[in-house]
Amino acid sequence: DHEPLRIIAFGSSSTEGVGATSPAASYPSQLQAQLTRLLQGRDQVIVLNRGIGGQDADDMAVRISQVIAEHPDLIIWQTGSNDSLRGVPLERFVQETTDGIKQIRAANIDVMLVGPQLCLKLDGEHSSGLYRKALRAIGQDMQVPVIRRHEMMRHWLTEHVLTPEQMLAPDGLHMTDGGYAKLAEAIAQEILHRTESLRVENPSPAD
Repeated sequence: DHEPLRIIAFGSSSTEGVGATSPAASYPSQLQAQLTRLLQGRDQVIVLNRGIGGQDADDMAVRISQVIAEHPDLIIWQTGSNDSLRGVPLERFVQETTDGIKQIRAANIDVMLVGPQLCLKLDGEHSSGLYRKALRAIGQDMQVPVIRRHEMMRHWLTEHVLTPEQMLAPDGLHMTDGGYAKLAEAIAQEILHRTESLRVENPSPAD
């Protein structure tokens, strides 16, 4: 038996699960269930939730070493939502995110980024689009996959996958159980695309 696939979900309230009806409905919990099902028991999957509501890039830069010290195979880093609201300078956000990715990779851990959500409160901030754009640029420059959550959520609305009420909690900022389920699904698919680098052993096809 090989070791279980260990994933850490690192981020702010979207990772912690604010807006969900219970911890089991947070995206990390739903991701563990979905990956376990998709891998059909070939691998045990453990997803640890290390989300703390309200944190921005400054806060996460302080605790990234603790997350790295847990030695996961993959860190899913959700970031950029609180930075525009808090006024974290864009250059510092880019620097701290870039430095964090370098630290994660230096520890031989894979990394994936999850961008800010679509919501009126964030979209009302002129700068929020700049943080999304910066995150995409970091992903491109450093070859890190980025889950473009804002664009994805807009797609769910335009394609009538979810209504605004099904997607966002009553506060209009956080996601619902249904929104987190769709997010977990998108992340699970991205992980499966990259299983080769994640030490997930796929059964070799019969000759």
